[in-house]
Amino acid sequence: MKRVPRCTESKPETRMPTALPHLVTPRTRLAVIGPEHAAAIAAYYRANREHLAPWEPPRDEAFYTAAGWRRRGAELRAAFADGTALPLAVLEADAGRVIGICQFSQIVRGAFQACYLGYSLGREWQGRGLMQEAVAAGIAYVFDTVGLHRVMANHMPRNERSARLLRRLGFEREGYARAYLNIAGRWEDHVLNALINPRVPAGPAAL
Repeated sequence: MKRVPRCTESKPETRMPTALPHLVTPRTRLAVIGPEHAAAIAAYYRANREHLAPWEPPRDEAFYTAAGWRRRGAELRAAFADGTALPLAVLEADAGRVIGICQFSQIVRGAFQACYLGYSLGREWQGRGLMQEAVAAGIAYVFDTVGLHRVMANHMPRNERSARLLRRLGFEREGYARAYLNIAGRWEDHVLNALINPRVPAGPAAL
């Protein structure tokens, strides 16, 4: 399994840090999604509606509007505050335009210490290694700062680009789920993958 670079050398926390992280890579910045990103994220999804449609759940029209994302942004910021999600907008390092999304969701503590990873990248930025760069920074943060033990990421069997990305990040295949998610109006099978943080000791579980 490939080693994921550390984001910080500090001792892992047992709760989500209260300060909003701003993660920086050579070509991207990652910011916790909030209402202030509504217009930029809505524009991202409108521009990439056809590009992303085969890989995502059915969306209502509000999903493509700034008003809809002001509401959703507030909900996602609240999820970050209560420690159940780390929803990140991926922005160009210089221009600040939203080029992708990287979300760590359904964070569970206790004996599990795990979450799910989902991501997307705009059409015009494909093939440059930007998604790997951004997701690696997010994983480093949830491993080294948030202190999670496992990140799970699943993809449809025909999504070869996502499969290659996860392999490059060190994820290992753990199973196959039939009719797993409603994607574009169909129940789609998914390949189940996970990445383990070897630096989390098996001591008393955080509640």
